[in-house]
Amino acid sequence: MLVKQLLPAIREQLVTISDDAALIHVAKLLQGRKTSLVVVCNSDGVMAGVITKTDIIRQISHCQGNICNTDTSSVMTRDVTFCNSDTLLREAWSIMKKRGLKHIPVADEKLRPIGVLNARHVIQALLDEVENEEELLRDYVGGVGYQ
Repeated sequence: MLVKQLLPAIREQLVTISDDAALIHVAKLLQGRKTSLVVVCNSDGVMAGVITKTDIIRQISHCQGNICNTDTSSVMTRDVTFCNSDTLLREAWSIMKKRGLKHIPVADEKLRPIGVLNARHVIQALLDEVENEEELLRDYVGGVGYQ
């Protein structure tokens, strides 16, 4: 199964912001959302980094004066772990597990974000795939549908 088979769900998870936006705007974007990751894009719409709720908490925990109005570019993670829509779901899951990530951005060939892959979606899709394979195998062994 490929990541692109989850495109409707991962597009729903995508939250983007420009790299010159204030950190406080990122916090407002994440408020009440199921995702804890915002993809930061440059003026061309290309992924420049990511900011998580953890990054915001770390920055705000030592806010003094106007530091909470810091540009997102000074707080974001620039070395972004991401995948594309043709990545195998099992490969994406392996990367997420290895790096301890709950979400990773999905980008097109020009590094423009098209969605955010959520661990919950990956696990459910992989579980569904295994259950489907098990059902097909059971039917095959039982001769169902074969004459």
